[in-house]
Amino acid sequence: MIAQSTMDISLATPLLGGLSPQVFMRRHWQKKPLLVRQAVPGGITLIERAQLFELASRDEVESRLVVHKGASWSLRQGPLKRSALPPLKQREWTLLVQGLDLHVPAARALLDRFRFVPDARLDDLMISYASDGGGVGPHVDSYDVFLLQGHGRRRWRIGRVASPALVPDVPLKILAAFEPEQEWLLEPGDMLYLPPGWAHDGVAQGECTTCSIGFRAAGRDELARDVLQRAIDAADHDLAGPLYRDPAQPATETPALVPSALHAFAADAVRRLLDDPSALACALGEVLSEPKRGVWFDTSATGDDGDAAKWRGIVLDQRTRMLYDGRHVFINGESFRAAGRDARLMRRLADARRLSARELADLGLDAQALVEEWRAAGWLRAANN
Repeated sequence: MIAQSTMDISLATPLLGGLSPQVFMRRHWQKKPLLVRQAVPGGITLIERAQLFELASRDEVESRLVVHKGASWSLRQGPLKRSALPPLKQREWTLLVQGLDLHVPAARALLDRFRFVPDARLDDLMISYASDGGGVGPHVDSYDVFLLQGHGRRRWRIGRVASPALVPDVPLKILAAFEPEQEWLLEPGDMLYLPPGWAHDGVAQGECTTCSIGFRAAGRDELARDVLQRAIDAADHDLAGPLYRDPAQPATETPALVPSALHAFAADAVRRLLDDPSALACALGEVLSEPKRGVWFDTSATGDDGDAAKWRGIVLDQRTRMLYDGRHVFINGESFRAAGRDARLMRRLADARRLSARELADLGLDAQALVEEWRAAGWLRAANN
């Protein structure tokens, strides 16, 4: 049985311009852009400017500063102290802070509104603060993105890529021959969806913030490498396989030649690894649920201690990535076998990112012990209500 989330994907929503998630995915996802006026009426303030600048100064937060002067562009990687940022009145600079959902609960809540796309594809929420005229130049992304205007206004121009050539000798991937086909001025609360491959250029009209909800798009070779490495690492724990034997090996006059029997033995070992669907399923789930680099969990704010049966439910930490398939549950790069009622409830936890006190009490003793381990690790906490 597959657990169901709390989102009704058949209902029309202002977030998608009156389309339901089902219709949006069928008509627009990976197909064509969509402009939504007042997707979030009046806009949204996820973080105050001073707090954003403070966040950009932290070592564990990924941030970048882009400054544009005439034909020149500069890029500086964070952490960025306030003294490293230009004056507020200076034109044409942009501060980008990645993974805001990992640090700000309101950003995580906004990201959750886009969970009609599988979590395995959902990446993070980036916020762009820009002074008047700020932007990162015309560019193209290899992933889907929703561009939601927070406050202020930004003018967006989009178009198909006429030429992939980039402007030489700049630290950004700026298209040298950008030919816009459409143009809009986005007000607070407006949103633009762009599939992969659409060139776009956003320029702030006065001070503004833009939220970018981005999605993972791993390359085939990259994903194959990561999954195979996970499978190999797991196989390292089981050394009970047969050793190579060659009782029929004759004396040789070419000792540097690799024996053909050893070639066959190695090929069979690799084939056996690839032919194990359970091992590959575990490896894939572990890769996809691995937290982003630099993520750490606070073990000091996990709620009430003691017997899980006394908690008022549990809530996943905003940094936790939890997925599942037909036989396994994956959480923060680890995999567990699950079946029966426990599997149903663990899938419910992954989809809803919380369990009620009654659902928690319905878990078996082993599953409750596992929940307590996750709580101690900071992966989830006792619910407040």
